[in-house]
Amino acid sequence: MIDAVLAGRDVLAVMPTGAGKSLCYQIPALLLEGLTLVISPLISLMKDQVKALEAAGVSAAFLNSSLSPHEYAETIFRAARGDYKILYIAPERLRKGFPPQLAESSPASPGISLVVIDEAHCVSQWGHDFRPSYLEITAFIRQLEQRPITAAFTATATGKVKDDIKRILSLHDPYVLTTGFDRSNLYFEVQKPRDRFGALLDCLASRRGASGIIYCSTRKTVEEICRALDAKGFGATRYHAGLDDQERRNNQDDFIYDRKPVMVATNAFGMGIDKSSVSFVIHYNMPKNIESYYQEAGRAGRDGEKADCILLYSPQDVRINTYLIRNSQDEEVKDQALVEHNLELLKEMTFYATTSDCLRSRLLSYFGEAGPAWCGNCSNCNTVFEETDITPPARKIISCVFRLKERGRSFGKTMVAGILRGGKSEKIRASHCDTLSTYGIMADTDLHRIRLMMDHLIAEQYLGLEGDEYPVLVLRPRWREAFGEEKTIRMMLPKEKGRSGELGIRNGTAPAGGTRIKTTNHEAVTPEKNAVRVEAFRPDGAEEALFLKLKELRSRLAQEAKAPAYIVFSDAALRDMCRKRPLTPDQFLNINGVGAVKLERYGEVFMRLIREYGN
Repeated sequence: MIDAVLAGRDVLAVMPTGAGKSLCYQIPALLLEGLTLVISPLISLMKDQVKALEAAGVSAAFLNSSLSPHEYAETIFRAARGDYKILYIAPERLRKGFPPQLAESSPASPGISLVVIDEAHCVSQWGHDFRPSYLEITAFIRQLEQRPITAAFTATATGKVKDDIKRILSLHDPYVLTTGFDRSNLYFEVQKPRDRFGALLDCLASRRGASGIIYCSTRKTVEEICRALDAKGFGATRYHAGLDDQERRNNQDDFIYDRKPVMVATNAFGMGIDKSSVSFVIHYNMPKNIESYYQEAGRAGRDGEKADCILLYSPQDVRINTYLIRNSQDEEVKDQALVEHNLELLKEMTFYATTSDCLRSRLLSYFGEAGPAWCGNCSNCNTVFEETDITPPARKIISCVFRLKERGRSFGKTMVAGILRGGKSEKIRASHCDTLSTYGIMADTDLHRIRLMMDHLIAEQYLGLEGDEYPVLVLRPRWREAFGEEKTIRMMLPKEKGRSGELGIRNGTAPAGGTRIKTTNHEAVTPEKNAVRVEAFRPDGAEEALFLKLKELRSRLAQEAKAPAYIVFSDAALRDMCRKRPLTPDQFLNINGVGAVKLERYGEVFMRLIREYGN
């Protein structure tokens, strides 16, 4: 992605939160001659990004309504003089008269060399956060003296939204990169509690002092939950569009600067939140679509540490969201196609909240990415999956592909599954597949279960897929092994209905023969043979004591710099110091997140503490 930008090519990157999108334009910004203009939707994001860049020794600034007239004019003057490499600006500022002295080349500054559109999904009405101001970006770029390289970045975009981004922003033959949506450090869980607030208290009880976000669907719910948590002794603050600007800023600062560890908010909070140490995100209500859910949940674990994403689901959420979608537009201008589209997105979100399949796989498949049938790091995998002997059904599936091959035929997974289940479709009858010996031999097996087993056989190289547009199932060399006398094929599958029973997650009671799986900040239950350990960094006593001392030092330095603690060093960096105990500059440079500037600024004071602690 960086090479493409430096080669002068437009780009579109779809990368999950925390995967390094900012680096993909910040590094080219340092290497290109002119100014990099970053169009970003929220003031808070600009402030956080500029503070982080300045801490790393990069000259950067922002233009937004938080600046006084004098500060605004001074920033424009310095940008035109070439003092900054990166300048952040809100899309609304483009139509309010972009400073012409920044758009033109001069002896002091070669003008704008790169325009970055952050949160680029906002340009599409088919995305989850459409913003009309984004539609003016293309006209702004066209009026510049020389067209700069244009780079669009987003964390969540379906194929339809990606097409919209390319078309609406007029990207020229862009290099498109989708890095994959999976974030393996995130644990996903869906609860369906009778007492939703009681479940929330259960979640928070084991996370006291940890930094987290609780998302609610309405302002009223935010107010109620925030008051109730304060009464219970949790340090909570609130954020929604009904608060005045000053209170929103104060509350956000309380959260960012760790004065209040828990933020209770509507979806008005978050797109620009760059806090890396959020260890959990709890959705008190189900969002309207998976894009919103994944972006909001993705604010956890941005430092790469283990983090939890928990959804407290109630069927009432579906009814409320349906009402909101149907009544979100004026009757005179209502776009019925958009309403139906949003209802389909709600249906996908509901499938996620109610499925017994792997939650990670469900999320990835929504974005067009293949996921495992079993990830071992979600509530479904840890409670409703079991290792299953699939040897007999696997042999039936392979036999069906073999019988088709004997007739010189091959079909895709859907058709083969239909044959195995004894389907009555016209295609099956017309191709005489209803005369195969394997026709109907899996009539009592769920279609989805057959497809999961097919995917496993493909992954294990018993079967394969050939063809691009319409891939068909074919035999792979290993297929004969499946019929060996001693051969057993096993895989993780959801327990069949009627077999799982009550697993007692809420009260932590394991079923007979079960074992407890340790995850980041919670415990889940799984059958003994499926036990998997998914753990965050857990220092021993000595390391824990050093970690706390490093946090105290970081907090003091952050207060002196009037910056959030994570701007100084992330928790991941402090934990790396606990493990490696750096005592020399070269050793300190090997710590996660340390470069030359941070070594010079903070290295000696942190190494002195580590030295003293060792003595």
